[in-house]
Amino acid sequence: MTISLLQYMLIPLFSALLIPFVARRRGKLAEIFANVTLLAGLINIGWTLLSPAVLASGFSAVAEDGFSLLMVLTVYLVGLCVSFFSASYGHGRGVNTTYFYPLLLVSVAAMCGVVTSTDFFTLYIFVEVLAVASFALITSDDSREGVEGAIKYYLLTFPASAAIMLGLAVMLLSAGTFSFDSIRIIVYSGASAPALVFSLSLLLLGFLVKSGVVPFHVWTPDAYQGSYAPVSAFLAGIVTKISGVYAVVRIAMFLRLFETGAFRLSEVLMFLGMVSIAVGAIAAMRQDDLKRMLAFSSVSQIGYIVLAAGLATPLAFIGAVFHLFNHATFKTVLFLNSASLEKAAGTRDMTKLGGMEHPMPWTSWTSVIAMLSTAGIPPLSGFWSKLIIIIALWDAGAVTYAVLALLFSALTLAYFVIMQRRIFFGKKSPAAETASEVSPALLAPAVLMSAVIVAAGLLFPYFFSYLAETIASRMVL
Repeated sequence: MTISLLQYMLIPLFSALLIPFVARRRGKLAEIFANVTLLAGLINIGWTLLSPAVLASGFSAVAEDGFSLLMVLTVYLVGLCVSFFSASYGHGRGVNTTYFYPLLLVSVAAMCGVVTSTDFFTLYIFVEVLAVASFALITSDDSREGVEGAIKYYLLTFPASAAIMLGLAVMLLSAGTFSFDSIRIIVYSGASAPALVFSLSLLLLGFLVKSGVVPFHVWTPDAYQGSYAPVSAFLAGIVTKISGVYAVVRIAMFLRLFETGAFRLSEVLMFLGMVSIAVGAIAAMRQDDLKRMLAFSSVSQIGYIVLAAGLATPLAFIGAVFHLFNHATFKTVLFLNSASLEKAAGTRDMTKLGGMEHPMPWTSWTSVIAMLSTAGIPPLSGFWSKLIIIIALWDAGAVTYAVLALLFSALTLAYFVIMQRRIFFGKKSPAAETASEVSPALLAPAVLMSAVIVAAGLLFPYFFSYLAETIASRMVL
């Protein structure tokens, strides 16, 4: 972990320690400290990635790990949106801001620790710190649903931690190191290949559970549905991506280095990704609760990332990383908008909503942007990442997977169109008669993230250049 990346972990951690003291009597200071910390970090990482010198060099001037930098940017972007949204959403709901915002900042610090780690042991330690902070965040509003969701989150992901610890033990005994660079050298030398494949298999199993990939997805709908609404957006937008999916992609980058012994594991990864795409999409169509529908949709979209990671070609990794970023953006919008709908209409039951576009036009149209991006409609960002994944599959000869991925993308569009019609464009419901648009403070994060979705799609050549230069060329080829 370089000094330049270390700051993104230490500064939010320092703010988290400071808030309980400075905001003890004035809870508003907790919101201010959290938002200023995250905004400053976002501006800093944004300048690091998008300064004129970096753009002029075609991103070759980026010295740090390109994957880590992009994930830090994503963590701060989602963290700021959730923090800013929570500042207005939590008023009058009994949420203790002097505990909520430090937990949010600790989670941001832990995620930055995960994505900037250079060895598997440090990565795992930060994943566990993130798990504890997430457990506390899920219960932040003290509701029965929140406590139930937190318990399920903890109990169902605990076996994953056991598998990861066993994998680390095997790795230490066989390779004598946890370092990414050292493991890469050992793999190239051909030493301890079977034992290393076994240890990576155990790590992969644990992180697949934490990712919510089928058949390990049973905890995700309950955790998302039972959480305090902004926390649901935080979990779906970034926490499960960093605590599970990020590590899966990292491990997949090692699997492709083995001459023999890891091909079956990659095939299993691709199969689980495809099953997740199918099961998540089909289950999402059967839901009436908006948050549960979005939770199953998340399972489906994570499947695309895992499928591409299992393919393990340079183009597939570009698609996987780009879709990881895109998933964080569009899913954050959809979960924040579900919170706005619940606040305005008093329900998440889609059978009781309808015609909400009239009283809530901004919420409606930001949902349309996020929904179309999720379904892979051009020119939005989700279209490009799905297109890259499908082209990578076709180019590698995985024609069946490519066709199925395309078909289920069409199914995703179908159930999101149904969702949009039931909630916003359907017959005007009693809820729509009394509802009104939420405050600008609640709309701002969804509008900002929608603008990111549009910009990432329109500026796709720059994204592709960045991913090709800093990830495919340096980390895969």
